[in-house]
Amino acid sequence: MTNQKKQRRSFGSARQLPSGRWQVRYRDPESGQLRPAEKTYPTKSDAQVALAQIEADISRGQWSDPDAGAVNFEEYAIAWLRDRKLADRTRERSESVMRLHILPTFGAGTVADVATARVRSWRGKLLAAGVGEPTVVKAYQLLRALMNMAVDDELIRRNPCRIKGADRYDVPERPVLTVTEVFAVADSIVPRYRLLVLLAAFTTLRFGELAALRRRDINLEALTVSVRRSQAELQDGRLFDKAPKSAAGVRVISFPAELLDDVTRHLEQFAAPGRDGHVFVGPQRGQLRRSNFRDDWVSARTAAGVTSELHFHDLRHTGNTLASTAGASTRELMTRMGHSSSRAALIYQHMTSDRDRAIADRLGAMIREGEGEAVSD
Repeated sequence: MTNQKKQRRSFGSARQLPSGRWQVRYRDPESGQLRPAEKTYPTKSDAQVALAQIEADISRGQWSDPDAGAVNFEEYAIAWLRDRKLADRTRERSESVMRLHILPTFGAGTVADVATARVRSWRGKLLAAGVGEPTVVKAYQLLRALMNMAVDDELIRRNPCRIKGADRYDVPERPVLTVTEVFAVADSIVPRYRLLVLLAAFTTLRFGELAALRRRDINLEALTVSVRRSQAELQDGRLFDKAPKSAAGVRVISFPAELLDDVTRHLEQFAAPGRDGHVFVGPQRGQLRRSNFRDDWVSARTAAGVTSELHFHDLRHTGNTLASTAGASTRELMTRMGHSSSRAALIYQHMTSDRDRAIADRLGAMIREGEGEAVSD
């Protein structure tokens, strides 16, 4: 008997069961005890190939205990989510997505039961049931992060969330207003929200950042707005201020001098008193809420004659586009938007016909200067 056969025999063996199928038994690298493989095989040669594969995985350090993933998925998922460091609103959304869209499919099984084919089927059923694509993407991202932890915990060998493109979706092109249309909406909305519309468009602040602004954040001499916090709302209706998602979110944004009169008038007539008073408050002097603002927004949008598809957040999109057209660089756009990555800013670095004409005119001036120098020589 060769040394190789002796080594194979000491590692494990294949034997035929009464059913006629073949079972592989191999030595567990941790306990040293012989254990059966997860499944049986139709032929002896198939069993020997499987045995060789198991031995190779163990020698390369790629073997994982098949029983390690036999932990209840729901218990593991809840513990994982509980131990994550998340902002209150993010935790609330994650728990909701887990409860509504992940646990009904995978909760009763084990972590090891989550296979790529099941993930693909689960995602397809969510979309077919009419669940919005952003929610499905969020659910997939959450499941993938959970299974990454299962890999780190050595419960499974590799993450089953391997569907290309499932972690993102194409955001439809949003409408962009002209400056005239922005002022048409501002003129149409109730006076206490006129400045809210103008700052959203010309400083590109988000609704939550605007709702969290205090008087001390407005510098009338420097013509700036300081962003230090953002308002968030929990499902139970509680409002609270939170820090921006990244350090880049804390920023100082200049507003056009043409808005100074609007800013001054608003602070005099509508803002809450005191340096720490909110700049924007509701009709009853309470904190501004998206739900309470929506009717005023829809009415103004309709009266101004702009597209019914326009969301308040599209004013930020409009402002970024206008800033890009005005010549803002990628870095400048990143600062105004409060982003630490250039990815979003690059979206607005597209060419417009007016900017293209200006570039061509500057190139023409360079040509004329060059020709003039050639003649003088």
